[in-house]
Amino acid sequence: MSALRFSRPGRALAAFAAAVALTSSVVPVASAAPVAALVSDPVSLVNTFIGSKDDGNTFPGASMPFGKTQISPIGSHYSGWRYDDPKIHGFGHLFLSGAGCWEQGGVLSVLPTTGSVGPGPQNAFDTTVPATFDHHRYGAQYTHAGEVGTAGYYKTRLTSYGGIDAETTASTRTGAERYTFTDPSSANVFVNLGQANDKHNVTSSSVKVVGDRTLEGSIETLSFCGGRRYTTWFTTTFDQPFSAFGTWSPQGGQPGSRESSGGVGLRGAWLNFGALKDKSVTATTAVSHVDIEGARKNLAAEGLRRDGAPLGFDELRARAERAWRAELSRVRIGGGSRDDLVVFYTALYHVLLQPLTGNDHDGRYRGFDDKIHTARGWTYYEYYSLWDTYRTQNQLVAMFWPSRAKDIAQSLLAVHQQGGWLPRWAYASFETNTMTGDPVTPYMVDLWRFGAYKGKEREALAALLQNANGVPPAASQFQGRAGNPNYLANGFVEYDKQKPKKGMDIDQHHGGSATMEYALADCSLSIMAGALGASTEAAALRQRGQSWRNVWDSTVTDRGFTGFPRPKVLGGAWHSDPGKPYTPTSDHGFHEGTAWQYQWLVQQDVSGALKAMGGKEETGKRLDAFFAYDKLLANHTEAVRKEWVVGPYAYYNQFRYNPNNEPDLHAPWMYTLIGQPWKTSTVTRAAQTLFTNAPNGVTGNDDLGTMSAWYVFSALGMYPAVNGTGQLVLSKPRFPLASIQLENGRPLVIAAPGVDSAKNQFIGSARLGARQHDKVWVDWDQLSRGQVLTYSLAERESTWGTTPAALPTSPCSS
Repeated sequence: MSALRFSRPGRALAAFAAAVALTSSVVPVASAAPVAALVSDPVSLVNTFIGSKDDGNTFPGASMPFGKTQISPIGSHYSGWRYDDPKIHGFGHLFLSGAGCWEQGGVLSVLPTTGSVGPGPQNAFDTTVPATFDHHRYGAQYTHAGEVGTAGYYKTRLTSYGGIDAETTASTRTGAERYTFTDPSSANVFVNLGQANDKHNVTSSSVKVVGDRTLEGSIETLSFCGGRRYTTWFTTTFDQPFSAFGTWSPQGGQPGSRESSGGVGLRGAWLNFGALKDKSVTATTAVSHVDIEGARKNLAAEGLRRDGAPLGFDELRARAERAWRAELSRVRIGGGSRDDLVVFYTALYHVLLQPLTGNDHDGRYRGFDDKIHTARGWTYYEYYSLWDTYRTQNQLVAMFWPSRAKDIAQSLLAVHQQGGWLPRWAYASFETNTMTGDPVTPYMVDLWRFGAYKGKEREALAALLQNANGVPPAASQFQGRAGNPNYLANGFVEYDKQKPKKGMDIDQHHGGSATMEYALADCSLSIMAGALGASTEAAALRQRGQSWRNVWDSTVTDRGFTGFPRPKVLGGAWHSDPGKPYTPTSDHGFHEGTAWQYQWLVQQDVSGALKAMGGKEETGKRLDAFFAYDKLLANHTEAVRKEWVVGPYAYYNQFRYNPNNEPDLHAPWMYTLIGQPWKTSTVTRAAQTLFTNAPNGVTGNDDLGTMSAWYVFSALGMYPAVNGTGQLVLSKPRFPLASIQLENGRPLVIAAPGVDSAKNQFIGSARLGARQHDKVWVDWDQLSRGQVLTYSLAERESTWGTTPAALPTSPCSS
């Protein structure tokens, strides 16, 4: 622990010490545990390589919190780069963290090289051969030895071209790379526009050499999963002049050429700096989705001094680290091993990478009507993986970063105003229609619940009611609730694999899960509508919150349990798998999951679920089978990797918990909601072992911070299981102490003296402030005023949280 810096106890620890003195315990773990010191500098505890292997799909390069620009390696993997890629093709400037589908993966690929450009010696780049400028050909080998990846800074050693150290850092709308050459006698920088990631999804591009320090251009690419085209403008300036240059096109290279433009194909520019005096050159790049003027203004505001010279790399790095230190220090942990702290703060870092800043420095952004709008006095955010983030990441940002959440909330209203509908998976300035269900509703309802729509509640409710009760017109780019006609008429989304779609997905292709997602969304919206006085709408939505019952087949039996969700076809008949009886591990009717996993997506109607599953005892047994609970007790670290779903894309033919994907992320807290909270602590402790301080240390795709947010919530010992309620279901924390500095200046302290992740421990009792807290949940309204939540832990099951009075009332139960 000597490598870490800790703070003095201060007010939060004093409050914690007082709370410990008031706490009594049933079978206490530690009656007089020492007060843990809080980490004071979390930046050094971020390891950006976590999640960069085995389809976690994170990127290791530099970014700012919610930044528009990221600079990270590009390799052969569809997400941009993965830890075991053999080469770095270049350093890209736009990434999504943990996305599960290939996208632009960097857009602009920049790589330092050495040697002459033109026919000649063996080490020359032959301009007469077009393939010479393919980054698969000129990409550099590298070594992980000495590699650094932390908040706001990345460094690696390129072993090709005589050895080059490559470093990157970022501001919100710009990024900088510093290249230090072992042999600076003939230093080049290749700027590749025609290849984004390993996919040839660039549809057109242009580059122009301006003077002797600057490049400008644009790149039109296909978006997420090969969707619509959009344009990124860029400008790159260097801290010293280049002495020679040229451009290339599909026909080859042209020394001395200042421009290249055209459609699909290899395109870019090379710059030669001759013999560098100090062995290094720094490139600073700004991007814009508005126009080239936006990129220039972004560069001037964030990357240049007043005299027009680039800011020093070290100054930009220091700025980035200060920004990250301010954000990450909102949540300060006390206790735990170094690996534990690295995993926690890296997860928090991943949460804070998105959504991305959308507007340029002058406030302009490209809206969903493809027109230019201006955000005045607020930040417009873009890129919303809502099917993922509505479950965890959204709530975490809304709770601890409410000013950001307010602008995110306003951004979604802007999407509705300009595009005419609400999004599902919004990418840049358009809708991809990726994934299914209705994720925007619980996402926005939770933003409302956490106060982000204050003053705009009616506008938000109107947009959500339009989305919940209708279908976008055929000409709209949005698909919305495509299953609404039959859902509103008959209570379920029909399963129809042949239904045409606008984008990647359509609800009818996954009718069973879409019905359950609609029901969850409707219930959350009923809470908001009721609170805002729309009682008629609230009553109808509340009833629709039970629509999951319409796809519950009480005759299906599997593994000794009776009753499971099952898709229905148009007309109301149950779907049957061709040539065999229906099984709840089928790959039909449920999106990225099976009926075994989706059966738990009923947290809004727990009493209805208990009845459907045969009562509390049978439901508990079903959860035990789902989690392999007996094997968790025997050896939890082995069981999670042998009994649970292991592959990141192993969606079907499964009956166990899938910690790699979103549909059942809340399932551990279903134990608590039925009155068995000690089992939640057993499961979350086991699941946390899947997050490690290693490149493969994220389960499945991180999905724009969703899985990382799950870890943060579980490590803090609370989870937003029921959208729209503002209730956080409690469980055993992982750390002895957490102090959250709320934006209102008040501290929220979570204390669990004696907690030990090596032991299976349970909540024996809890206190909120000085009062005993017997309920299994706490309202965010209470915590947001600043509180001390203190747990006394037990090493055997206790009665805490097991009585009916301790459980919350489900908002859409009969």
